[in-house]
Amino acid sequence: MRNLLDRPGGVNLGPYKKIVKAAAGRAERIGALEELPQPKMDDLAEFCAVAREAADRTLGLRPYDVQLLGTLALLDGQIAEMATGEGKTLSGAMAAAGYALQGKRVHVMSVNDYLARRDAEWMAPFYEAMGVTVGWIDQNSTPDERRAAYAKDVTYGPVSEMGFDVLRDRLRTDAAEIIVPAPEVALVDEADSVLVDEARVPLVMAGAADEGSAVPEMAALVRQLIRGYHYEIDDQARNVYLTTKGADSVEGMLDVELYDENEPGTLIELNLALHAHALLTRDVDYIVRDGKVQLINPSRGRVAVLQRWPDGLQAAVEAKETLPPSEKGEILDSITVQGLIKRYPQISGMTGTAVAVSEQLGEFYGLKVAVIPPNRPCVREDAPDRIYPTVPDKDAALVEEIQEAHATGRPILIGTLDVAESENLAKLLQRRGMEPVVLNAKNDAEEAAIIAKAGERDAITVSTQMAGRGTDIRLGEGVAELGGLYVIGSGRHASSRLDDQLRGRAGRQGDPGGSVFFVSMKDDLITQFVPDERPPAADADGLVRHRRGAYLVGHAQRVAEGVNLEIHRNTWRYTRLLEHQRELILEWRDKVLHSDSAAKALAEADPERWEALPEDTRDETARQIVLHAIDRCWTEHLAFLTDLREGIHLRALGRMSPIDEFHREAVAEYKALLTEVERRSMESFEAPEPDLKRPTATWTYLVQDNPFGTEWDRILKRVTSATRRG
Repeated sequence: MRNLLDRPGGVNLGPYKKIVKAAAGRAERIGALEELPQPKMDDLAEFCAVAREAADRTLGLRPYDVQLLGTLALLDGQIAEMATGEGKTLSGAMAAAGYALQGKRVHVMSVNDYLARRDAEWMAPFYEAMGVTVGWIDQNSTPDERRAAYAKDVTYGPVSEMGFDVLRDRLRTDAAEIIVPAPEVALVDEADSVLVDEARVPLVMAGAADEGSAVPEMAALVRQLIRGYHYEIDDQARNVYLTTKGADSVEGMLDVELYDENEPGTLIELNLALHAHALLTRDVDYIVRDGKVQLINPSRGRVAVLQRWPDGLQAAVEAKETLPPSEKGEILDSITVQGLIKRYPQISGMTGTAVAVSEQLGEFYGLKVAVIPPNRPCVREDAPDRIYPTVPDKDAALVEEIQEAHATGRPILIGTLDVAESENLAKLLQRRGMEPVVLNAKNDAEEAAIIAKAGERDAITVSTQMAGRGTDIRLGEGVAELGGLYVIGSGRHASSRLDDQLRGRAGRQGDPGGSVFFVSMKDDLITQFVPDERPPAADADGLVRHRRGAYLVGHAQRVAEGVNLEIHRNTWRYTRLLEHQRELILEWRDKVLHSDSAAKALAEADPERWEALPEDTRDETARQIVLHAIDRCWTEHLAFLTDLREGIHLRALGRMSPIDEFHREAVAEYKALLTEVERRSMESFEAPEPDLKRPTATWTYLVQDNPFGTEWDRILKRVTSATRRG
């Protein structure tokens, strides 16, 4: 009945429990063996018994029954929901070993470099005992190190780096240089974050085209603009836009019509310069070193090697810093995280919060969620939200609560929504004589040491994001008697899963603990997603106790989650066709790269020219000519689709379906691409000295949310501005 109803998280654990029980019956026999056998995967009970004994002997960790349940769910191609502290890392390693023993190559995808390396090195003795090889990559890995890591049975790596390796391989002109083997099994850590939150993030391979085109005069112009008068920044500091007075002033300075849709270039250059000036901060978002702008990865706090901003933003920041422009890039290829994951015939994953996104996991990946029970019942006490009318009211109450709890010696973990808030809260606490430890993007490298101490007596830890930190918080001596770790949220996240992940840091393995969230009716979540709702009044003590207050908070969160889901769906509607076209072009490219198909085609098309070429170079010359034509035409196709997508929503004004129109034009353009590849190949083949020049440099980057909003945002702002000025 459960499977029939397909209830979220309703995977039946009954068959797995029978296997785990059978494995327990073999523990004594397996434990008595001096040398562990390599189990055959047609006997899962034997595999579980051997894996449990191997983990115990090599790691000093004897898997709980629930960890074996998680392993079996992963081996069955499910998403295993396991609470924080329940041992997901070991369950994932056992599952990866199981897949490897089936003869399948496994890529364990994590959210950052640190966790990939830590887990691979930590689990290495276990893998060795199971007869399985393991390797890892990070952003600093050399090509030889990457090739060696991918040659192992199990490879750990950040999802972004594995994606970049795929993109690099797509541009190889020598089959011997290919690094990434054919995809077989993806085992995704923090699966909800990777498969849902980051699913629509494009990973990009760019190549140098020519010098950057940012206008130094535009950088000088925006320095003269005054915030609050010429331009405004939104509450999340992610968007900046001109006011009416600002637009008038700029038009007067430049003697142009900014919002002329036939001449958008000036507005684009201005937006880039304004974004670089107003929203990107030196030594926070980037550093200037050796005369170059180098990005700081916001989630790691370190320089992001070989990464840069897209769409002229890099050049705009260089102009801001009065540096010479670097080479301009053009997108050679790109792939979304979702497109990357869906390359794998078999996908499984683990996380502490999957049920909430089970609909998306099913819709986009065909995955089901298996809810694994905790090893010990959770006794954490989750208090109702404390809701206040304004942000200052909330902050004052938050500091008071922290000070009161700290006076007892109880360790406190405060989760904030952004870096600025974490640093502001730390200053407020310091003024009260408290010494918090701050964990944010600026000191991410120290995260393991910081988190490990967060459960000690008197500890106060302020963090911007606890999801994916990957380190358990163990209680210090005497802390259990104080009530355990106290988790406090300084506001509700846009996703309830992030709230649950923060809460889950307390109460691991049956430990005592508590949690509470402080919310204001003026928090961004409320003002952005339910702006027209009138909040209830506070009681005499400043707290909003009316049930409508709690309803508005929950409603705003549901609206935010719905918006993100629709964005995900819409993005996939557009990228699904592109992914299909990419598969077709790659099949053609791989055939050219690994066979003599190019030679046969060109020899047949022009036998006389073929005979004129030196015999020992004919095949390679033909291969390079066709590969160059394919790559150039694909790059131009991507640029065409990007421009098409940018303005396709305007078709709705003509009562046409934007997605249908996009597909119609994209299909026609792809058919033309195939013909163009053949034409260019022949043109180069017949030329005395074919021009096969490729980019002088390439680099990779991730494209985050567009700093200027969605297509609709920009259209709305233009129309609104034009209306006001009219």
